[in-house]
Amino acid sequence: MKPRFVLDAWAILALLQKEEPAASRVKELLELAQQGEAELSISIINLGEVIYRVGKVKGEVQAAQTLDDIRRLPLTVVSANDEAVFGAVNLKMRHAISYADAFAAATAEQQGAVLVTGDPELIQLAHLIDIEALEREEA
Repeated sequence: MKPRFVLDAWAILALLQKEEPAASRVKELLELAQQGEAELSISIINLGEVIYRVGKVKGEVQAAQTLDDIRRLPLTVVSANDEAVFGAVNLKMRHAISYADAFAAATAEQQGAVLVTGDPELIQLAHLIDIEALEREEA
């Protein structure tokens, strides 16, 4: 069975912003997925978070281009169906995390996947779900 990973918005933004060493690890996971050696996914909620953040900083045209670029990656976008929504709700009710972060965690939990993130709010859930903690170099 191939290893499964869920990327959150933090991981994708680190890749887009070339923030090392996190960006290199995300690239490595994408290469593994491209070679068929791993499965990668992202919740549609977290993908939306990435796109609105790009749009706020760089504008709507760049946001649309970023979405096109991400859709070409070997990354499955997971819809926000009832199971995902209520999985996120249950995590949000019990833990001090954002609603969007709850979708990342719920997606990983439902897929039996490792959540790849550098977000401290999510890293605190390592006792509940498998987490690979990414880091950015200190400036």
